[in-house]
Amino acid sequence: MRPAVVLAVCVVALIFVAGSLFAGDWPAFRGPKADGISPETGINRDWKNKPPKELWRVEMHDRGYSGPSVVDGKVFIIDHKGSDDVVRAINLAAGKDIWSFTYPDSDKENLGFSRATPLVENGRVYAVSMLGVVHCLDAKTGAKIWSRNIIKDFTGTRPTYFVSASPVIDGDRLIVYPGGQDASVAALNKDTGETLWRGGGSDMPAYATPVVATLAGKKQYVVLTTKTLLGVDAESGKVLWTFPYPAKNGTNVSTPVVVGENRVFITSLHMNGCVMVEVSAAGARAAWTNQNINALVSTPVYCDGYLYGNRAKDSLVCVDAATGARVWEQTGFEHGGLIAADGTIIAVNGKTGTVVMVEMSPKGYKELGRIDPFAKVEKSVWTAPVVAEGKVLVRDTRVLVCFDLKP
Repeated sequence: MRPAVVLAVCVVALIFVAGSLFAGDWPAFRGPKADGISPETGINRDWKNKPPKELWRVEMHDRGYSGPSVVDGKVFIIDHKGSDDVVRAINLAAGKDIWSFTYPDSDKENLGFSRATPLVENGRVYAVSMLGVVHCLDAKTGAKIWSRNIIKDFTGTRPTYFVSASPVIDGDRLIVYPGGQDASVAALNKDTGETLWRGGGSDMPAYATPVVATLAGKKQYVVLTTKTLLGVDAESGKVLWTFPYPAKNGTNVSTPVVVGENRVFITSLHMNGCVMVEVSAAGARAAWTNQNINALVSTPVYCDGYLYGNRAKDSLVCVDAATGARVWEQTGFEHGGLIAADGTIIAVNGKTGTVVMVEMSPKGYKELGRIDPFAKVEKSVWTAPVVAEGKVLVRDTRVLVCFDLKP
């Protein structure tokens, strides 16, 4: 083979390897498809013999639970100093701040400060504060483009632990969750912030993020309020169907999970377990219900017919999505967040902050290794990990840490 041909083959091979490892960004809450699954492949799956190398760590001041987003080599996250929220853009390779945007928020902590995850789309960053202030910023510079106070503008009601739902983009619409009169949900123009519609009834908001879905042939937003799961027409905001799900103290935190074509899974620790809701043109009904997944704050991951999530206060479980039957269970995962990447579950023990890689398989619990990013956690570690651009990011209430996932 001629040298030029050999060189070309090597270049193609390197491009393939790089492309397979650095498969994509993590632009919003629960990832690029809002399903908790990273598109990354070719990552290090042998944490027992080759634990991921720490690349950097940066101090956080919000004592909260805002997750990071990763786009174009930048990490976006909401921090807090004094009585101000701080949206930060951090260099993914070096862990150094690129820019920050500061705005007045609150000086009174309520389970920390920020908790919503920024959304990055088409060169813009959308951030929601715990008081319900929405900002649209330039992703390159941090310059303000527009802002709205959705609680004030829609006469909304902050839940007990304040605004936690992350923003969602669908086409030209930015979906927010003010919980106002005839404005449980609202759609804003993502470019200007102007109101496109208000709808979804008048339920008080919970803490779960709305989900874009097509159910029973209808494009809609699936929303979990303090007492109801509902489908909202994407074009008008009209309520299409409802399913009662009143949680104790309104603590519906886990985001609904779309399962297949016409089903939605919901769970709450303070309810009678979990429910698989089946949606049709006639409305919504329970396909099955039990207590095999009852998450406090984390959202389960659905893949290939199975749900992976938290049970009670301490377990990671695998559940058959068709029947609700528990397939396997493993203790040691207290209320921690979890995601999926490259055929694995990466889950956090909410009590200790230990991050565990597990084979994503219904065949049984198989641990692939674990790391302990935090010497000592001050409060519960509830924020789910993020996998993007060959790295995994984890945080507790005081620090954000980045690890290399190269094999």
